Parts: sequence; structure tokens; C-alpha cells
Amino acid sequence: MKKSGKNNKNEPEIIARPAHTVSRADISKSALKVLYRLHKSGFQAFLVGGGVRDALLNLHPKDFDIATNAHPEEVRALFGNCRLIGRRFRLAHVRFGREVIEVATFRASVDEDEDHADSVQDDHGRILRDNVYGTIDEDVWRRDFTCNALYYNIADFSIWDYAGGVKDIERRRLVLIGDPDKRLREDPVRMLRAVRFAAKLDFSIDPSVSSAMHKLADLLTSVPAARLFDEFLKMFQAGYAEKTLELLREYRLFEQLFPQTSAALDRDDTFLRFVQSALVNTDHRVAAGKSITPMFMLGVFFWAPVREAAATLRAREKMSESQSLALAAWEISGQHQARISIPKRFTGPMREMIALQPRFEVMSGRKGLNLLEHRRFRAAYDFMVLRAEIGEVDPETATFWTDVQEQSAEQRLESFKISVDSGSKKKRRRPRRRRARTASPS
Repeated sequence: MKKSGKNNKNEPEIIARPAHTVSRADISKSALKVLYRLHKSGFQAFLVGGGVRDALLNLHPKDFDIATNAHPEEVRALFGNCRLIGRRFRLAHVRFGREVIEVATFRASVDEDEDHADSVQDDHGRILRDNVYGTIDEDVWRRDFTCNALYYNIADFSIWDYAGGVKDIERRRLVLIGDPDKRLREDPVRMLRAVRFAAKLDFSIDPSVSSAMHKLADLLTSVPAARLFDEFLKMFQAGYAEKTLELLREYRLFEQLFPQTSAALDRDDTFLRFVQSALVNTDHRVAAGKSITPMFMLGVFFWAPVREAAATLRAREKMSESQSLALAAWEISGQHQARISIPKRFTGPMREMIALQPRFEVMSGRKGLNLLEHRRFRAAYDFMVLRAEIGEVDPETATFWTDVQEQSAEQRLESFKISVDSGSKKKRRRPRRRRARTASPS
């Protein structure tokens, strides 16, 4: 049913509790605590965005964002476990152990010709700061997609739908609220979010949004590199990496993040198969609840550019293949920092993993055996197996390193052609020569 009032475009369709499938059982206990305390303190409190969307799709939501008419300082006053973050968007984070519940104050639109210190845009229309607070009727039009603009009201467990989000969810369609061209200029990252949601939810992207994305892909270069790295993590570690890459390439978005990788994918089908295989493997690990690390996927994306750069280094200077790969990985990752800011905690391990690749060719002697003890062995091994799948590494080499991991210590010595006697012998120290004592002068 509609709220009272005629010809008011801000009237929501209010879907009563019996008419929808969102249940409090779908919402984390921490989020419910925040919702109830805000409500009991006299504020409006709504679960909003992906939590409502995923609950309607029976996808077991994991993210719980809350929208309220309480200002950030008022939220902080209610929760001792709260801290305020952000300049671009002022938010309250309420922490319960490892779980963080994000609470945002309703925001209002500001006319383009109106100057406001808390609402700033750059020359391209990208929002640099947005802290003008308003009502829920104004807030909804600041949200991106209709499917993310659904508000679950803790007061009576109804859903408020201003933009037809429920119908678009039923149609499995991603539709931007407002003019797509303007909304993507406000925040170009919405193009990456469109790809991520389309891949995750198996939604189609509305033609109007698709058309704008094809025109505005270059605007991603104006987004801070650190923010793009956060989006990289969300896109490629959620279990839908293979489909995500396909869509990113379709809309020319991938080349904005990884230009050298994109060029290599276009010209080298073998490298494309390597990357696709890695993405499928990553998706399977996520589905199985296994751990994954961003450094592995970064190594996969950089592999072709790194190999080319390493070959150039070896032709120019005398160095081993491992040395050239390590140096090339450092150079290539450094060249991408202006596009996508990659923390050192990932680039360092990635360089080690790549530099270990030539050592898998050594399958005898102590040097080969010692590789098993290297801290990056497991990641480097998985990387090598992917290379074997596309013919870069002899399959027998991959089989050898797979088998030795299951062998006993004695069996490994035999596999690496190390005699048991030599394996048990310890080097004896040569006794130190004593200096001849000279007589002290009298």
C-alpha cells in the first residue's frame, strides 16, 4: 500500500510483514541490537541495502547496514562501542567483536547551483564529500540501484520501497536510481558495483545503465587508487571472480585497473586460459570455505607482463631467472600503484611466489628438497600447477611435486636422489688453530 498523499513521488510502497519474506532470523544479532536501541531511543531505524536485497533472494545476507535519522554524534552517544569514520561520507561504526555494523544518517540532495560546505563535487561531477543530512524520503534518491534502496523498518517489520526495487529483484535486473549518466559521474565506482552485483546475483544490467557504462569507463582513473583496491577485493574474493572478469572486460573496466594485464589477455589466448583457470579455482575455494589471498590473484594477473619484463631484464643484464622474475614483479606492481594501490603486505609475498617458479625445475639434491620448507611453497606450488594446466610446465614436474608432499622423510630423500648416509651426516667443524703464545717483553 502507499503512504497517504497524492502525486508525491517520494511516497514509498510499504510492504507489510505478511507480504514479504525478510525475517529477523536473517539479521545478525548485533544489527538487531543497533536497530532496537535506535528505535527505543526515539529515532527511525532501518536495515537497508544488500542485507534486505539478499534476504529477499534467500541468499543468507552477511552485510548489515543501517540507515537512521540520528546524526553520527547521536549514534556515538548511544553506543560506547562506536567510532565515527570518514570525511567523504561521515559514518558510525558500531563494533561487536569482529563484526562491525555500519550506521549512516539519512542524506539529502543539494541543488547543483547551491554551494554547501558539506557537499562537494569535482569537475567531472564525482562526489568528493556528501554530509548533508535529510529524511528517508530524500535519502532513497541518493542510493545507487533500486534493489539496494529497500528499507526494512524495525518498528513494524515492513519494507519501504520507493523506487520499485522489489519488482526489479523479481525481474533480476540492475537499474540505477535517476539518470545513469549523472549517477555514474557522481561515483564511477558504481560501474564496478554494477558488475559485482550482476556477477553475484546473476542479474542483467539495465540497457540504460549498460549504455552509460560503455561511455564512462575512463572515469575510473579519477577514483583514488586505494578505493579501487578495496573494490578489487570485493570483486575477486566473493566467489564470482570468473563472471566478474568477463563483465569487466566487456565494459572496458578491467583495463582501467590492470592495463598491462588487459593488453596481454587480448593478444594471448594461453594467458587468458591461465587467468580463467585461476579464477575458477578461486571460486571453488570460496565455495568450499577455504582460505584465499589477494597476493595469489595479483600474481596471476601480473604473470604475463612480469614474464615479458623478466626476459627483457635478462637480455640486458646478467642475472638468474629467479632474480629477473623478482625484479620484474617489483617493477610491474609498482607501475600499477597509481591505478590500484596494492599494500606491501601483498606485493612482497607475490614477488616471492613468482620468483620461486624456476626452482620447481630442480628435482634432485638438497636445493630441490629445501624448496618444500619455503614459507611460500604452497602458493608457489598452486601457481605452478595452474601453469602446468596450460602447458607452461611439464605435467610430470607437477606430478612430482604433488607426490613428494605426501611422502615420508626417507621417501623424499630417495625422490630427490639424496643418499640416506649423506642425509644423516653432519658437517664436522674443523678445530680452531691455537695461536702460539709470544713471550711478553720484560
